[in-house]
Amino acid sequence: MIREATPDDIPVVLAMIRELAAYERVPQEARATEPQLKEALFGAHPAAFALIAEADGTPVGFALWFRNFSTWTGTHGVYLEDLYVRPEARGGGHGKALLAALAEICVARGYQRFEWSVLDWNEPSIGFYRSIGAEPMDEWTVYRLTGDALHELAAASPANAA
Repeated sequence: MIREATPDDIPVVLAMIRELAAYERVPQEARATEPQLKEALFGAHPAAFALIAEADGTPVGFALWFRNFSTWTGTHGVYLEDLYVRPEARGGGHGKALLAALAEICVARGYQRFEWSVLDWNEPSIGFYRSIGAEPMDEWTVYRLTGDALHELAAASPANAA
């Protein structure tokens, strides 16, 4: 069963985020807190959304996503930030069901893109994504600006010139 997350799901979503970070070999990177997730998912202006996969009433996976926008198509899309299914529930169709639910959101809302990133070494996920028809965007490289570099560039903003 796939359902929308509720505020009561925040602790289990955070636990699964930490499990995902450990799987991706960077447990120290999962620094989100319950109050942050509650605000992001259920605050006055939600920045993200989450779906929960359940087996026998127990959460076994989640998908956390947000809307993006394509200037080329003039439409929103879905960017899947995290997809995770607990190891004991893998192979039960929960990951595919979460992706299908997000695809359904895209189609129902007229969104023309559904995108996500995957680590190059994550062969099980890459194989799974290819099996459902997803294609890698080989011509694109993701860039990220964080930490000191982010702050240095922000300080160079014309708004900070005085």
